[in-house]
Amino acid sequence: MEKENNASGAEITKRKVAGSLMWKFLERGGTQGVQFVLSIILARLVSPTDYGAVALILIFIQLAAVFVQSGFSTALIQKREADETDFSSVFYLTLLVAGLCYGLLFFTAPLIAGFFRQEGLVAPLRVLSLILFPGAVNSIQNSVVSRTMQFKRFFYSSMGSTLSSGAVGIVLAYKGFGVWALVWQQIAGNIIFCLILWFTVEWRPRLLFSFVRVKTLFSFGWKLLCSSLLDTFFKNIYGLAVGRIYDNRQLGFFNRGQQFPQTISTNLDGSIQSVMLPALSSCNDDRKAVKRMTRRSVSVSAFFLMPCMFGLAAVSEPLVRLILTDKWVGCVPFLRLACISYAFYPIHTANLTAINAVGRSDIFLKLEIIKKVMTVVNLLITIPLGIMAMAVGQVISGFICTFVNAYPNKKLLDYSYAEQWKDLLPAFLLSFFMGVLVYFVSFLDLATWVILILQILFGIAVYVAGSKIMNIEAFGYVLENIKRFRQ
Repeated sequence: MEKENNASGAEITKRKVAGSLMWKFLERGGTQGVQFVLSIILARLVSPTDYGAVALILIFIQLAAVFVQSGFSTALIQKREADETDFSSVFYLTLLVAGLCYGLLFFTAPLIAGFFRQEGLVAPLRVLSLILFPGAVNSIQNSVVSRTMQFKRFFYSSMGSTLSSGAVGIVLAYKGFGVWALVWQQIAGNIIFCLILWFTVEWRPRLLFSFVRVKTLFSFGWKLLCSSLLDTFFKNIYGLAVGRIYDNRQLGFFNRGQQFPQTISTNLDGSIQSVMLPALSSCNDDRKAVKRMTRRSVSVSAFFLMPCMFGLAAVSEPLVRLILTDKWVGCVPFLRLACISYAFYPIHTANLTAINAVGRSDIFLKLEIIKKVMTVVNLLITIPLGIMAMAVGQVISGFICTFVNAYPNKKLLDYSYAEQWKDLLPAFLLSFFMGVLVYFVSFLDLATWVILILQILFGIAVYVAGSKIMNIEAFGYVLENIKRFRQ
């Protein structure tokens, strides 16, 4: 009887994880598709210079958002028995932190604008920083949804906020608001996302607060906070360097080149990892189970992400010329390099998620420090060589970091380098082969839009056929869970 109950519980867990993954893919995939269309329209209406200005502002807001949203949110998900006191205490604390961060950005806005020699940044920075407040509420709502694995809620809130904010941005951009169109789009998106979750997630803050609970959560979360702060700063350090040394136009190209692969990787791989963290945390006392689920995460994430990255790199030039117009063609080299870098994202995130799930946030922090030192060295070497050398150095640094992130799990989970690359290699080889074939289609003497459609259809056909011929395990796993989801 006990064995039957255990088996039943394991099956329920598998079904819940599979169902959550499907809803997360629908949320991220649907939102990504809508965002992609909206970004195309906005790119046609605003200039690379306006886009670069907002990208620069968002760097500082993202850094402030780390203090508001990171650390405690993951600690709430990871804690086995978090209750209303935990959630309410963190809620009030994050609102206080949001207020402090907003005040800091408000009063330092003139200094930031002066450093980058752009006085026009002051007002947009002060206004856009208001998104820290709905972000504080979202961090708790996200924890509630993630713990209960009700990822259907994210689908409704993400889609609703994306459509609504996109409409706001397009209307304002069409009327010539430039930078302000992008500012109000961001604000509308964050507020609407927060409101939809407020009415679809049953949790409400209570008049409860415990310094003891906050201290307990902080003992785990502060390391993640530091790690996230380092990661966010160094992810944006290239943008800061480009914005300071060059102009907003070059920053616009650099950032736009990063945006498409970053959005795809964050949505695809992020969907998997956001589901895997609570799933792994629920069995973190069984290291064999954690290893098994981590391996599945690597193989499935790579199966989806790698063809997207190599395919995007192959179609980048006709894609940019067709949908963004020729004024954005300067972003193509940055886009291709970013695709190579983000193709290896699964091995980064799966390892880091597993480390968090088993409660080793101290190791997580040490890894971040090591990687950031490598980033600084890379920047010192490449900045004198020019902006393209910086982009190439970013790819090389990212590849080396895959080994850094994988190292701790050799001991924690007995998950060796050889096993990790074995899980990654089938998708890598097939995706690379598909990308090369797709690239050669661009040499056909046809209209740009015809070439692009042929490249996409040909790439999908090659990848699906190759998956069947090579009998890739992740392909069978995905088909099996699609059937379960339909049932």
